Amino acid sequence: MDRSDFSHLSFEFFPPKTPRETRNLLRTASRLAEYEPDFYSVTHGAGGSAREGTLETVRMLHEHGYNAIPHVTWGSDTRHDMVALLRKYEEIGVSDMVVLRGDIGKEGLSDTPFRYAHELVSLIRDEMGQRFRLHVGCYPEMHPEAASISDDISRLKEKVDAGADTCITQYFYNPDAYRAFVDSCLEAGINKPILPGVMPIANFQKLVQFSEKCGAEIPRWLMMQLRSREHDSEQLRMFGMDVVANLCRRLLADGALGIHVYTLNLARPTQAFLGRLLNT
Repeated sequence: MDRSDFSHLSFEFFPPKTPRETRNLLRTASRLAEYEPDFYSVTHGAGGSAREGTLETVRMLHEHGYNAIPHVTWGSDTRHDMVALLRKYEEIGVSDMVVLRGDIGKEGLSDTPFRYAHELVSLIRDEMGQRFRLHVGCYPEMHPEAASISDDISRLKEKVDAGADTCITQYFYNPDAYRAFVDSCLEAGINKPILPGVMPIANFQKLVQFSEKCGAEIPRWLMMQLRSREHDSEQLRMFGMDVVANLCRRLLADGALGIHVYTLNLARPTQAFLGRLLNT
């Protein structure tokens, strides 16, 4: 298999907070550029707390020649504020956006103009037309706040009907969950590409923490295997590399158009599984 065997590849970063983290991010972007990604996406903090960090990181990556795109969330902005932000991204030359509801702060939803991602998608389409290609999030194992799987898929359909172009999933390790999710989406009339998100395995404790927070399931067999290698970083790295490479191989064989990688701003874990995937 080689890069031409799948049509999409993207990498997700979070905004750096220090000069050292900035240098590390640029090194990571440089190392991952060899895989010819469609874009690097830059995440957004809860309740708008990292908006400037996202904007400046996207700007910096563009200045270094990389196609960076922002995650955009509703926060507590007015419509005017949001349109102003969209114009800034337009000036930078941004082509795509990942549109999300975002995390709900302690103040909840009461004073916010955009309660859900589909409302923000609608605003972007109303104000900017087709200027941006819009990606939205979805959850093969169900959003942790959803009432049911059918309710979760209905929320996704609202985003697609509002004008989303592509859906990017939360990471997962059960390929059957992805296949079942895609089938359910098709039955619900969602005909946009659904790109699987994958998380490289490099640190057992961090993976468990992230998964508990976002509702991603670590299958029992995988949990036991990882736990047995928890204190041997090299064994954990090698095993994780094979697990994620095999997962991607299965997803692509099942019809996925590509993958979106949650890099955690690290190059090596992503290079490891992609090296295994593309050399077999």
